[in-house]
Amino acid sequence: MALLEVRDLSVHFDTTDGTVTAVDKISFDLEAGETLGVVGESGSGKSQTVFAIMGLLAQNGNATGSVKLAGDEILNIPTSKLNKIRAEKIAMIFQDPMTCLNPFLRVSDQMAEVLTHHKGISKSEAVRQSVELLDAVRIPEAKKRITMYPHEFSGGMRQRVMIAMSLLCKPDILIADEPTTALDVTVQAQIMQLLDDLKKDFGMSIILITHDLGVIAGSCRETLVMYGGQQMEYGTTRGLFEMPTHPYTMGLLKAVPRLDIETERLATIPGSPPNMMNMPKGCPFSPRCEFADERCSTTRPTLDGVVGRKVRRRACLKSLEELV
Repeated sequence: MALLEVRDLSVHFDTTDGTVTAVDKISFDLEAGETLGVVGESGSGKSQTVFAIMGLLAQNGNATGSVKLAGDEILNIPTSKLNKIRAEKIAMIFQDPMTCLNPFLRVSDQMAEVLTHHKGISKSEAVRQSVELLDAVRIPEAKKRITMYPHEFSGGMRQRVMIAMSLLCKPDILIADEPTTALDVTVQAQIMQLLDDLKKDFGMSIILITHDLGVIAGSCRETLVMYGGQQMEYGTTRGLFEMPTHPYTMGLLKAVPRLDIETERLATIPGSPPNMMNMPKGCPFSPRCEFADERCSTTRPTLDGVVGRKVRRRACLKSLEELV
């Protein structure tokens, strides 16, 4: 049994213009001690998927399906029960650490609050443990810097503070939502190496959300590719890189810069992501797909098993064998 089992998870938002389906029947497993990558362009439903798992959807949002943590259903459970799971069982690093940290409170106050609330320990002990976590995420002079305000840290250091806060209660699962956004390449590599080291040290599992396949190449055992709120392809990361089977996955991989190929211009995927209020009747990627024909715009692709993974079969293919 997987540590986290997600089955047919859908997320809908009620708006004045109608109901918007942000996530459409997503399914995946997260094994203990493993890292799952969730990749896709902005607006593909990555963040809303994990917000539903964490119970953090907006007031006009609702989730259906099943999310089981260690065999127990946690989707749509009462907030009182979910609060015991957050931080202690599942923690999350949000995209922008500057907006997630309170600019008016010292880092020591913000970190200590997590432990005093969830563990019921004294503030002095909570600060001591917080200093240990800042040391663990390699913030120099942690005992001194914990008394500083967020604006006194660089972007990379603020991200390390967020990682330390998420690990205070030693959760089983860490969700990292675009943890390297707005960071330069060198700091990105440091953060990714840090997450990998912490996973081993704390024995936790990670869900890594990103729009960049290059970021997850060396970090994730399995990868879920999302587009238009749907699951396009799901399998081992190595398999996806060596033999991508969906045109969207192929397009994402072509857009990743490579040292072994000289080119004057990076490849791009033409067009824009679909309007979630007006989704195509068929494959959501068909307007941008170089392989699409008229059937793709009218026939919704099925999710089938092929070459050790699940992939949306294009309507323009007569058989699954044409994928490989």
